[in-house]
Amino acid sequence: MGAAALLPAAAPLAACGGDGANSGDSTLTFVYYGDAQLQKSYTTLFKQFSDENPHIKLRAQGIPGDSWAGFANAVATRIAGGQPLDVVQIATEGQRIFASKGLLEPLDPYVKKDQAAVDDYFKDVPEALKKWTDHYAASDGKTYYIPGSYNTVAMHVNTDLFTKAGLEIPTDEWSWDDLRSAAEVIKKKTGAYIMPAGNSYFAEVMPWLLTNGASPIDADWKTATFDTPAAIEAAEFVRSLVVDGLAPKPGGTFDAATLMRQGKLACMAGGRWLANGLRTVKFVDPVTLVRFPQKTQTGTPLGWDAWPILKQSKNKDAAWTLIKFFMSKKFGDALVQNGTAAVPARASVATSAAFLENAPKNTELLSSILDESTPIPGPDRGAETQAAIEEAWLAAVSGTKPSATALGEANAKLEQLL
Repeated sequence: MGAAALLPAAAPLAACGGDGANSGDSTLTFVYYGDAQLQKSYTTLFKQFSDENPHIKLRAQGIPGDSWAGFANAVATRIAGGQPLDVVQIATEGQRIFASKGLLEPLDPYVKKDQAAVDDYFKDVPEALKKWTDHYAASDGKTYYIPGSYNTVAMHVNTDLFTKAGLEIPTDEWSWDDLRSAAEVIKKKTGAYIMPAGNSYFAEVMPWLLTNGASPIDADWKTATFDTPAAIEAAEFVRSLVVDGLAPKPGGTFDAATLMRQGKLACMAGGRWLANGLRTVKFVDPVTLVRFPQKTQTGTPLGWDAWPILKQSKNKDAAWTLIKFFMSKKFGDALVQNGTAAVPARASVATSAAFLENAPKNTELLSSILDESTPIPGPDRGAETQAAIEEAWLAAVSGTKPSATALGEANAKLEQLL
């Protein structure tokens, strides 16, 4: 699932708000990454915005996609085709794509105009989010994005299954070897798998690489590093879980939350979005969060959404008014009430009782591990690099190619794409 669904997906919403800053009515188009199967109404999210800004007619449009990078490409295609857009919700994997294409309006004049509101926001937001947004999303020193909600990856542990197998619940210090030992006991005593062995870039590839000191691309997003011994070792470890029947064979689709409830799955890796699936199958209370097991170090990928104003927008003042609303605490509170699939940017919201209730135990870990996280690489040609990484990982862990061969071939592709 990756860093997907940073806002609750929603059906298109029209005539939903306004901006007293503009004379006359303004129509504002906001585009977000929206999976049709997860669509919810944005009505409650934007009701207060509508009340406060009766002269903006907001049109929120959901665009489905296979990944955030693919979504970014789809939006860029719409822009090239002449579709008028004003504000886009875009995650890490697509931010560089937009900046590199010159599609964004610098926000610096708007920030200066509303410095007090912006300062209030960033006082309540992890410093790393702004730092990484400024560092990775642009290279000219200008501000193009205001960062929003984020996701990290933690291991979600089925405590009922561990207890049934006679095992202690994992701690934050557990290792790959500890996971494998637990997998062997759980398989023998319950027949359950330890965890899926998939190829989702964010949740199923990056955690294994990072906890062994590896990454598919270096920290500058300029050099491919997918064929290092540490990266190959990570793929071979996951492959060994599949070979020994400790993880299901990759491929196909299955509902991990349902398998957990059925006692067939001990763990699954992911961020806040997993809470919604666990709620659906009514299996929240038996689940607790711990760090992803480590080989050489702790680590988690980080993905966050952000809000730019499109350069083509004819309603830039109204667009900034919408972004200011996104920065408000009331918007963060509304996200939580609507079942957000990410950690709200404001720490006061991310640590609130409303966010932590009806969620797995130790959900606060998702925000506390932010300091040890690594932004998921999202270079200019992000969709193509992600496809190369995921295809190679699947080949390696499914055994269709030796890990060294699969990752080596992908590394050559990445070098051409960077």
